[in-house]
Amino acid sequence: MTEFPANDNIDLKRYGLSRIINSSSMLDTPSPIPFDFLINGEYLRSSLQEYLQTNGLNAEEMLNVQYVRSLIPPVHQASFEHNDWISDIDVLSATSRAGVWSGDKLVLNQDRIVSASYDGLLQIWDPSGKSMARSSSGGHTASVKAVKFLSLTQIASAGLDRTVRIWKYAESDGGLQGTLKPSLELYGHKASVDALDVHGPTGRVLSASADGAIGLWTTSKSSAPAAPTNLLPARDPSPRSGNYPDHTIRTIDLTTSKVENVITTSHPLLALTPLHRNPGNASSSVLLAAATAARHITLVDPRVSATTTSVLTLRGHKNMVSSLAAGPDNDYSLVSGSYDGTCRIWDLRSVRSATKSEGGGNVSESVYVIERESLKGTKQRRTAGEVPGRGVKVFGVAWDKTFWHRQRAARIRWCRSIGDRIY
Repeated sequence: MTEFPANDNIDLKRYGLSRIINSSSMLDTPSPIPFDFLINGEYLRSSLQEYLQTNGLNAEEMLNVQYVRSLIPPVHQASFEHNDWISDIDVLSATSRAGVWSGDKLVLNQDRIVSASYDGLLQIWDPSGKSMARSSSGGHTASVKAVKFLSLTQIASAGLDRTVRIWKYAESDGGLQGTLKPSLELYGHKASVDALDVHGPTGRVLSASADGAIGLWTTSKSSAPAAPTNLLPARDPSPRSGNYPDHTIRTIDLTTSKVENVITTSHPLLALTPLHRNPGNASSSVLLAAATAARHITLVDPRVSATTTSVLTLRGHKNMVSSLAAGPDNDYSLVSGSYDGTCRIWDLRSVRSATKSEGGGNVSESVYVIERESLKGTKQRRTAGEVPGRGVKVFGVAWDKTFWHRQRAARIRWCRSIGDRIY
């Protein structure tokens, strides 16, 4: 936080104020650091003069201005073509979870992207867009809904065929080509398996299904229990789907299968991701970002002792929010994907009081909106009553730190699945 007379810097915008903060009289930084500026929880997007006029303030007054490091906007690098809609993506790199779990086995420039598609196939890509491997026989018999790297050689996937499948991935010819082969089929769900999470070191997989159940699986063939015979494809080959919109977030003890806490929200939820606040400090905590069918994101405090569960609402999307990923470099950034065809980057340091029509509480708005590259500069015609995003829905997002440092010209690299393309 810093104070300075507004009338001395009345014409300054973000760049000019950033120069003041970097100057020898203040931070004296060896190289310029881009800053953004918050006044009463809102980012300054104009000159100080325009801000004062808009808010009816006097130029002689003292303004309390908070300066924070800027979130650098992403820049489009490439798009990778699929034959059908892409439902999910994950990233393998030195800083991704699977890359960290792989340790020294992950060599330089072995960064990979895995995509899951509605055609029932998985595909592995390198960062340039080259297809390294594609699943074939022995895989899913219906659309794949979720995919995650367990390590540089192991992948988990799940889909409409009610199965969780483990894959073996290997590369040859110095990393010029790869193979993707099924190694384990896990049966137990009675409907579509729509989401996965994994823990590579223990070989554990969590699945969420439209049958209302959470599954905990092992990737070890020797310790995996036999599949229920009534769920094997020979007995019932038809995929099933279901919908259980009970609007709740549940904390479950995986050892006892006991539900420890239930938080009821106002709308159906489509995605959930943890946000670790102040990690490593005594004041550290975890918030849950919940993507809703009501076009907004709710930040929830999952502690049983919390007096207020809804901490903040992120508003801006024009259709259902389908996917979320926390920023890799800090505890205040988040990216979301939506059926409106856009991704939005959020800075949780920017908070304002909600209007009466917004239902009260605290609200944050996105700092960047990323549209499909091919649609930039065009106007999509929509018929009356049609919601935004026809033909360009976003189903999955991933945000990774390694690409930030590799793509220096772009400053940041993250992936999203939009229709039949990865961006």
